Amino acid sequence: MRKESRLVRWIWWIVVVTALFFLGFVIGWFSRPTHPNTENHKPSSKYLKEFLDEMQTEKIREHLRKFTHLPHLAGTEQNLKYAEQIKNEWQEFGLDSVEMVPYDVLLSYPNKSQPNYISIVDHIGNEVFKTSLAEPVPQGYEDIPNIVPPYSAFSAKGQPEGDLVYVNYGRTEDFFQLERQMGINVTGKIVIVRYGKIFRGNKVKNAILAGAKGIIMFSDPADYWAAEVQPYPDGWNLPGGGAQRGNVLNLNGAGDPLTPGYPAKEYTHRFSLEDGVGLPKIPVHPIGFHDAIHLNMGGEIPPNNWKGALNVSYMIGPGFTDDFKSQKVRMNIYTNNQVTRIYNVIGRIRGALEPDRYVILGGHRDAWVFGGIDPMSGAAVVHETVRSAGRLLSKGWKPRRTIIFASWDAEEFGLLGSTEWAEDNAKLLQERAVAYINADSAIEGMYTLRVDCTPSLHTLVYDLTKQVGRFKHTTETETCKYFFMNSLMLNSFSALISKLGSGSDFEAYFIRLGIAAGRARYTKNKKTERYSSYPVYHSVYETFEIVEKFYDPSFRRLRAVAQVRGGLIFLLADSQLLPLDVNQYADSLRKYAQSIAQLAQKNPNEMETYGVSFDSLFSAVENFTVAATDFHERLEILNTVRIMNDQLMYLERAFIDPLGLPGRPFYRHVIFAPSSHNKYAGESFPGIYDALFDIENSADPEKAWEEVKRQISIAAFTVNAAAMTLTPPA
Repeated sequence: MRKESRLVRWIWWIVVVTALFFLGFVIGWFSRPTHPNTENHKPSSKYLKEFLDEMQTEKIREHLRKFTHLPHLAGTEQNLKYAEQIKNEWQEFGLDSVEMVPYDVLLSYPNKSQPNYISIVDHIGNEVFKTSLAEPVPQGYEDIPNIVPPYSAFSAKGQPEGDLVYVNYGRTEDFFQLERQMGINVTGKIVIVRYGKIFRGNKVKNAILAGAKGIIMFSDPADYWAAEVQPYPDGWNLPGGGAQRGNVLNLNGAGDPLTPGYPAKEYTHRFSLEDGVGLPKIPVHPIGFHDAIHLNMGGEIPPNNWKGALNVSYMIGPGFTDDFKSQKVRMNIYTNNQVTRIYNVIGRIRGALEPDRYVILGGHRDAWVFGGIDPMSGAAVVHETVRSAGRLLSKGWKPRRTIIFASWDAEEFGLLGSTEWAEDNAKLLQERAVAYINADSAIEGMYTLRVDCTPSLHTLVYDLTKQVGRFKHTTETETCKYFFMNSLMLNSFSALISKLGSGSDFEAYFIRLGIAAGRARYTKNKKTERYSSYPVYHSVYETFEIVEKFYDPSFRRLRAVAQVRGGLIFLLADSQLLPLDVNQYADSLRKYAQSIAQLAQKNPNEMETYGVSFDSLFSAVENFTVAATDFHERLEILNTVRIMNDQLMYLERAFIDPLGLPGRPFYRHVIFAPSSHNKYAGESFPGIYDALFDIENSADPEKAWEEVKRQISIAAFTVNAAAMTLTPPA
């Protein structure tokens, strides 16, 4: 009996302790300090609830269906028709104004009479193999006209011929490994690389720097196949004949290559085609993996991490095996570049109290073919957001601040439409823009929600998701429940938020103009789904059916993305105090400073030799933290709302360096910018990061470390200056 009694007491003790722990966890979680801007001074939850509830899965399905029926490449008649349709429907939804804004930009198209292809030629120049001229068209689309074949936009013309060299993903480190460890020089050679890991334009840039005279890119199943999934149409993997289209500009920034820094209007001076910024000087072409297996080479045995999933040797070359040593590869590229008119659609809801403050929701409309995922899953969400806002307007609601909706054109050619409009309105936006929320593809996986944003938006995203979760009949979406539960399990919402890189339309607003920005979409599980992007990216297989059949049959995931994006613009436009959290920025700056310092400390002897110290940067971050804490304390006193809102709005501008990053003048954000080696990836303190990259192999170590010190001083100055903007007015 005594043993049983003791056992019962132990069980009760464990139950009580567990219950108290869980109760404390729940109380701690739900009493988590909330930014006063979003709690004490939030807009009417009634209107927010109505706005989010109005978003309907069937409407999103309807929008996606009608905007993916035909190909609509930028600069084509069909893309203009979609622009006109969007304009008309936004007017019917009830926006205060809608206009189409044209620009004349450089675009790039295949030559219809001379198709692009790759061939293998024998010793007398006869073609013994030719790659496919087009992708096999999916069933039901056989009679659709104007499907552009796979090509690399802005490729140079030419027919280079020579030995082929395989360079893995074509990353900077891959070319370093090829030259330094394998002793292979690609000067005068044609290189072949597999898609993935980095932006395709960086692959081309690296090939040019290495001296290659042409570059071929292919999609390897190792990077574009999900495990145990069939190729389209039986599954959502890329068929062997599929190939990824895309632009291959080497711009250090974005926008029209002929009018960098200025809007491409009728009166604008243009560079010649030969002098266009970022245009590659060598031919480039993409192929599918069914064609890639015919380009199997001889030569060096590759490292294991250079091998993909094809049943070939992945030999590095140069050239083919001994039996075919006399054969060469020839590129046949006839792509034309031409100035073409594009159209943005800009809609507005005028703010009732602060019409001179703008909150922008923008996403692109142009697609390489049908654009079922990129971009029309995002465009359908924007369309439903506008419709829902119109319904709210009809019930008497008006936002405090002006909301701008944008359907950008020519994003796929280098973020052209969004960048030209940003350049056209730069002075106005720097004075009036509160935030930019990006609305590209709304779904790229089926796992959970992913949010990339500036640190000042972290708390708003957290609070919004928690608030959406309280609207019981809206949490039917797996997203809100999963996202919220994930936050509970991790006890750290910030773990689900990433830095902004580039590769989409927020670039000019965030990295060039210093406007707070964010994006949200449904994504894959990065721990288990290792493939790049999503398998059918930029192929003819991005259809309405792939979304409806595989990615989101219920359209609940897309609705959840609509609610998060819509909720962000609603709260940014309608809160009395802007829901931007400078304390979160301070926390992030501290983490970023520690991270970049650790990167430098991989070379401790050199740091000591050249007197490199991060003390000034850490001191600046501490000053910013003190200023941020003091600012939030003053937010409790609401007799200077407009002043403090301006301080919040202009904080992101304070991190802009008018001189830009070294060699990249259009990237001006000192805290965030794309990596020099991968435009898709965001780096913190990019000036310091770039100065440290491969520094151990520098030809002039003293000069290299001097640049590191210079970049540390710039970062320290900028963070200190940003802290000063948070202090009370004199």
